[in-house]
Amino acid sequence: MLDLAIIGGGPAGLTAGLYATRGGLKDVTMFEMGMPGGQITGSSEIENYPGQGEIMSGMDLMQNWPEQCQKFGLKHEMSQVSRVTKNGNIFTVTTSDGKTQEAKSVLLATGSVPRKAGFKGENEFFGRGISTCATCDGFFYKNKEVALVGGGDSALEEAIYLSKICSKVYLVHRRDTYRAAPSTIEHMKACENIEEVTNVTVEEVFGDASGVTGLKVKSKESGEIRDLAVPGVFVFVGRDVLNEPLKQEDGSFLCDLDEQGQVIVDLKMKTSVPGLYAAGDVRIDAAKQVVCAAGDGATAAVNIIEYLG
Repeated sequence: MLDLAIIGGGPAGLTAGLYATRGGLKDVTMFEMGMPGGQITGSSEIENYPGQGEIMSGMDLMQNWPEQCQKFGLKHEMSQVSRVTKNGNIFTVTTSDGKTQEAKSVLLATGSVPRKAGFKGENEFFGRGISTCATCDGFFYKNKEVALVGGGDSALEEAIYLSKICSKVYLVHRRDTYRAAPSTIEHMKACENIEEVTNVTVEEVFGDASGVTGLKVKSKESGEIRDLAVPGVFVFVGRDVLNEPLKQEDGSFLCDLDEQGQVIVDLKMKTSVPGLYAAGDVRIDAAKQVVCAAGDGATAAVNIIEYLG
């Protein structure tokens, strides 16, 4: 039986594995279908990880993490977890091939993925001018004009953030009203360099070999096409939380989630179910940064050791 089953091999899962094994847990397995490292391995440029001396790719940033964790005894099983159940004090982890393993504790660190907006050119230019992280990539557009697609709280907050870096932010939204808190809307409208481009559909993002050069939008009222000449487009139309392993046979979930499907945790990364923890982007109020996910993983592991004590 495992002391700890970690589901997900990104920064949160890897850090939890490091702290758990180094902290004395003997049987710790991390379930990760692909190469450990997480979504950040797909980023071409990172320069905001503490202690980092130069700009590097996500792959370069994460390359030493798995080896460091495995040195202390973390096992990596290349399997996708389809379901986690609990009977008494014991969890059962079922993988997609139908195999099961029992564990005394479980950490869910599966993360979340940005929801696609679905416009033409989105896939082609992703990572070459299209971004889903203003904190990560906003600096590369310092004193330049950018467009941001979305109308929820996250979109408006990111537009406000970008307005402090960029010369101008076009806030592109399909409606003429926003699904955001009144205070956030008021704050956004107070930013002089944010231009609202509302009640439009995004027709396409276009560019050349060097990346994005513009965004084409169409008015829902007049049908007029407008080209926004920008080198960067940020997309914030929501995220899909990867909480599938928690879904039970009857359609309920193993622990409490919020309306967006994010796992509700306390400051110790505990869920509503004893022995079940969540860390990183899958939990509520996650900052969606590598350093924060790693901190979550360490916090969870320290508290799991105490739980198993």
